[in-house]
Amino acid sequence: MQKWIKEVARGQKGAKDLTYEQTVEVVETIVNQHATDAQIAAYLVGERIKMESPEELLAWIHVLQQNATTLTLAQEVQKNIIDFTGPYNGRNSFAATIPVSMLLAEAGIPAYIAAPNSLPPKYGTSLKAIMEHLGWKANKPSLTDTFVFVDPEEYCPPLHQLRTIREEIGIRTLLNTVEKLLNLANAKRIMLGAFHRTAIHKLNDVFKHLVYEDVFIVQGMEGSEDVPVHRNSFVYHITKDDLTTFTVKPKEYGLECKQFDKSIKLSASEQATIITSLFSGEQKKAYEYYYNQVLLNAGLRYYLFGFQPTIEQGVQYAKEQLHSGKMMEYVHNWRNQ
Repeated sequence: MQKWIKEVARGQKGAKDLTYEQTVEVVETIVNQHATDAQIAAYLVGERIKMESPEELLAWIHVLQQNATTLTLAQEVQKNIIDFTGPYNGRNSFAATIPVSMLLAEAGIPAYIAAPNSLPPKYGTSLKAIMEHLGWKANKPSLTDTFVFVDPEEYCPPLHQLRTIREEIGIRTLLNTVEKLLNLANAKRIMLGAFHRTAIHKLNDVFKHLVYEDVFIVQGMEGSEDVPVHRNSFVYHITKDDLTTFTVKPKEYGLECKQFDKSIKLSASEQATIITSLFSGEQKKAYEYYYNQVLLNAGLRYYLFGFQPTIEQGVQYAKEQLHSGKMMEYVHNWRNQ
């Protein structure tokens, strides 16, 4: 490990990117537990300062995939499932991706989410904790035929192995990106978030070598796949041959809600309460932002993944789902399975 640490940890001007093959050697050394905790920490911090290259990210993804157990899904589900992947360090804002994924699943569009217990540097509310408050149990990853939620550390032992080191150094590392792209469901379509446009091109170089056929990257809340309704957001569509972009404007769909307080940090129980209220068909004034956000994100996804011809029609379809109250019946069904 020392020879590779020396390459990546020479400082911003002297550090060098490792090749794909060199990084594979590093990751295999770590996975096979032939590196000390101090060496792993030094390597991760060095990479953080240097900033990882697409080749290094790809090597990490491939080796961790080789050391993970993929999900066994019905052929038709696996063929059509969409990977909705957010930051593993949790959320302070509302995790709209959970109720939105359930809306899609109820409509027959397979959805997959993976999230462990929260990680540094943010230690926000984890999606796993929210799901537990909604009734999810770790021994039942497939909640329905079309909705799958898992803790990735149960399927990829190296992620669990590295948790303690990540908690001790307390900073963002390349694993924050790698873990989102493990694709335990072997999905061909993915939607994820990004903070900055500059990160898109690096990810584009990575996606060219992964199995995804359609990639949507959004400027979402806290780097997630959830677009907000208090501002506009860009959406990038990456295929093997092209990269296009457009802007989502909540005002165009009558869903703009400027009353957003970023200082509010929602707990898992609070988030579960909001989701239950929305699924029950309630329209509480206090939950207006979350209601609008669910509608916009559902409408956007229905459009992007070909279920509805326009975002407007997708929003209307989601509105009908919520108002019918049938989403609570959907939740009760998977709770009781």
